[in-house]
Amino acid sequence: MNADSGDNLATNRVRMGRPGVAGAGRDRFGLAGTSQSYDPRMVAIRPDLADIAVAGKHFAPHYAAPMMMSSVLPAAVLRGTPSPDAEQTSELLYGEGFALLDLTGGWAWGYSLADHYVGYLAADALGAPIAPTHRVAATEAIFHSAPDAASGGSAVLPMGALVMGEIAGEWLATAHGYLPLGALVDADSQVADAAVVSEAMIGAPYLFGGRTKRGIDCSGLVQLAWAAAGVQLPRDSDLQLAALGADKDVAQGDLQRGDLIFFPGHVGIMADADTIIHSSRRWMGVKAEPLADVVARSAAKEHEPAVTGCKRPR
Repeated sequence: MNADSGDNLATNRVRMGRPGVAGAGRDRFGLAGTSQSYDPRMVAIRPDLADIAVAGKHFAPHYAAPMMMSSVLPAAVLRGTPSPDAEQTSELLYGEGFALLDLTGGWAWGYSLADHYVGYLAADALGAPIAPTHRVAATEAIFHSAPDAASGGSAVLPMGALVMGEIAGEWLATAHGYLPLGALVDADSQVADAAVVSEAMIGAPYLFGGRTKRGIDCSGLVQLAWAAAGVQLPRDSDLQLAALGADKDVAQGDLQRGDLIFFPGHVGIMADADTIIHSSRRWMGVKAEPLADVVARSAAKEHEPAVTGCKRPR
């Protein structure tokens, strides 16, 4: 599904080695000292080009200022390299913002505005930015061709997708169809209980880099759940742990609903003091199971303390 915005990406393309938009006021930068180390997942730098925001901290032959875009596909695959065979690293949901730094050979390079995760998208996944009015709160919502449940559907939007439209009775009228208001909430609405979101995803298949009911990984599940509660976490579990820190001793048994539990390379969210919900490679899907079972399996595999930290995002 493509945005019917009339915008042509080719006429607005960002060329390598040139700022993407005017206004920066300069195209030469100097480093004060040596270039700093960085995480390529979170800092947009290539051998030939970098985000203008890092000029003065990191060296690159050229810098570009980002052009703001948004996803026009239900879930656009983000990849580590510009190839359809490259590993999926994340997904950009419908309506989510993307900072476009380069557009070459049918691939867009930049980063998600929600979590600053860097990668490549197919160029036709992007369109003009929107000012979202609503967010999909159901696990999925269908775009209908008319404000009638019996009308045909043109696309299925995942939980967390952002849309812009006007309320028409029990429907939201958008440029691409009608969405039932019962599947939506206001764009800035927040759930009181992040674990409710993770429970709704139980049964979804495991997909590395996935963020939807049709496929999701462990950190994607945690990120989606807490984003609905108004807390935007980084994309990967190690980044989430680094951002939150570990502030409780699991041995004290004071875990509560919504707490995050981190293992080496894995994370889950607590449904209660004893039950974890996680997207597991062992089960190849989202499952609720006793935390003690997951701890025991992790300890046996890692030959070291299984839990690396826990945190209740606030």
